[in-house]
Amino acid sequence: SCPTVLENLHFITKPLSEEEGNFSLAYIITIHKELEMFVRLLRAIYMPQNIYCIHVDEKSPRDYKTAVQNIVNCFENIFISSKTEHVVYAGFSRLQADINCMRDLVNSKVQWNYVINLCGQDYPLKTNKEIIQYIKSKWNGKNITPGIVQPLHVKHRTEVSYREYVHSGVPYVYPAKIRKAQPPHNLTIYFGSAYYILTKEFVQFTLSDARAKALLEWSRDTYSPDEHYWVTLNRLPG
Repeated sequence: SCPTVLENLHFITKPLSEEEGNFSLAYIITIHKELEMFVRLLRAIYMPQNIYCIHVDEKSPRDYKTAVQNIVNCFENIFISSKTEHVVYAGFSRLQADINCMRDLVNSKVQWNYVINLCGQDYPLKTNKEIIQYIKSKWNGKNITPGIVQPLHVKHRTEVSYREYVHSGVPYVYPAKIRKAQPPHNLTIYFGSAYYILTKEFVQFTLSDARAKALLEWSRDTYSPDEHYWVTLNRLPG
């Protein structure tokens, strides 16, 4: 039952400071296994003023999905992504899962400031307040999505077309013998982490800008596009 969940797991039920109450974070958490680890993560990052989008892999077992839904139902500020993907490691579906959550988050009533993406095997080293103070002190109004111009040793990830295959029930991506066209709008491809802290304004930009949409389409058959998509857009002038 929900009262048991809240009490036994010691979820925080009110902002711990005025500063935190006035600075809401959004979280995207992509999960597919290990329910207990997900609950531990959620409990550690949960604050009532924040908002949380959970993307449950479409291929996860039904009882896992049901258990996650039962937990989510106990909170007004936690929801499951309205559109879910069959996530394939290093495939476009991993990037699409984040974008699905972003579309839901920008339409939510919560006026969040930044979005942070996590996977089910992450765990925070900082408190909610420490994360906010770090963002405010150094990154206020800026994105945290570090990267460099695409190095030579990963050029193959965007130079040839990659396809999804299934072997013994396990999906994976593998290069096809098709060379890709150059990036749209003459974009310089940067490479970095798939994990980020992004402003709400930047998220709205990526969901609406013509260059962002073109890069997304171009990235569909690249290897691990979430490692170049956000950082490339972040380097656009202005």
